[in-house]
Formats: sequence, C-alpha cells, structure tokens
Amino acid sequence: MKPARIVHLVAHRGNAREFPENTLPALKSALDLGARFLEIDVHLSSDGVPVVIHDAELARTTGLAGQVFDKPVAELVNVEAAERQRFGAQFAGTCIPTLADAAQLLEDRPEVTLFVEVKRASLARFGHDQVVPQVLEAVRPWRSQVVIISFDLPAVFRARQIGGFRIGWVLPQYDSHTRLKCEALQPEFLFCDREKVGIGEALWRGTWRWVIYEVTAIEDALSLAARGADFVETMAVRELGVAMRARTSTGSTT
Repeated sequence: MKPARIVHLVAHRGNAREFPENTLPALKSALDLGARFLEIDVHLSSDGVPVVIHDAELARTTGLAGQVFDKPVAELVNVEAAERQRFGAQFAGTCIPTLADAAQLLEDRPEVTLFVEVKRASLARFGHDQVVPQVLEAVRPWRSQVVIISFDLPAVFRARQIGGFRIGWVLPQYDSHTRLKCEALQPEFLFCDREKVGIGEALWRGTWRWVIYEVTAIEDALSLAARGADFVETMAVRELGVAMRARTSTGSTT
C-alpha cells in the first residue's frame, strides 16, 4: 500500500532493542543508525532534577528496590540501569542519565528532534508547578529541538503556556470525546498506541502531526502512513529503519 505521505521513524527510548532503554548508549546508537527523532521518559529526583527513566520503580531496569523520586540525583546518576535481566553484564556501568545530559546529544545536531515525555507519577508526587518548570529549564538551550509530551493534559498545556515549547499529547483513548479535547488544545503532535487507532479509517485531521507507537513491522508503518500518520515510534530502530529505507530506495514509498 502506498502511503499518502512520508513516514518518519521515532526511536522509542533510543535503540532500546539492542541497548538498555533510556540510556545514553541507546540514544547514541539510534543517532548512529540515522534516527532524527528520539523519545525519552523523565521523572524527577528527590531534589528536583529531571532524570531519564521510564518507570517510577527502579527495579525493572536497575535491579534496585525503591522509587526514583525518593533518591537524590547524585545517587541516581551512579545507579546502573543496564537491564541485566535482558543483557546480563554486557552493559555493566551504564547508569541513569540526567535529562540535561541526554539533551546534550542535540549539540551540533540541529536536524534531531527530542520528544521528552513527562511521567504522571512524578507529576502526582511533586505537582505540575514543580515538575514542568524543572523539565523545561533542563532543555531550554535546545528549546527549538525539543517537544514536551505527556499523557497528562495539564502538563503539556503548561509547557506551552510558560515555556513556549512545542507540545504533544499522548492519547489515553481514541474516541470522540478525546478528539474534542485535541481540537481545543491544538497540539503540534498527537501520540497514540497502534492498538488504539484500530484499522482502516483515516486518522483525525488537524493542526497536529500523528506519532503512532508500538510499531515494529514495515507493513504496519506503511498502512499507518496511508491513514495519515507522520511518524511511527519503535524500539526496533535498526530493523524498521532498514526496511523503511529499502522501501524508499525501491520507490514503494515517498
């Protein structure tokens, strides 16, 4: 199926299939593979510093008990996030990065866009008035290359209101009520799980650009592009990137 538009690849937590997710090696690998769009997740440390990690609980990626926002940043940046259950000791010594360290990868790469997802658990713990400004301050030097995203609608609205950042709403549902909220918010991007958008019909049209996540197969990427998706988000950066470039080179996509 020929897509209606170019579809771009977003590296979900970096090249998270081959490296520990949300770490600097995962992000650097995605860039080395040609990805121009990266997505990461952010929580606050106990002393208010944004760090890059998906879960509020440390156990899955670090093997430690406890929650990220109960520990100061000086401790967190020395916590190994090597996903030993997946990789064994292959990435021993790979630690949790700060958001500022991750954003530093944008230096001298003006073509790269970083989607920063503000996690709801930190918003619930510290409140919007603390979390959102701290996140914005960490990435302010790269504001033109950063998009603030979240499932939390007030958080992304506040990012636009107080910082002038581009925003993206990660949709909790794909239904008519949610569509009305999108039309009122007018975000630059809408993110949605592939399973939630179903099959067949065109995606909602608006001022936004669509990012559909949990995509691993080229057939799904092409089908979503034909429905109006602008981006597909994946952890399978190498495989899907190769397949997308192959389609482009053979003229099967534009």
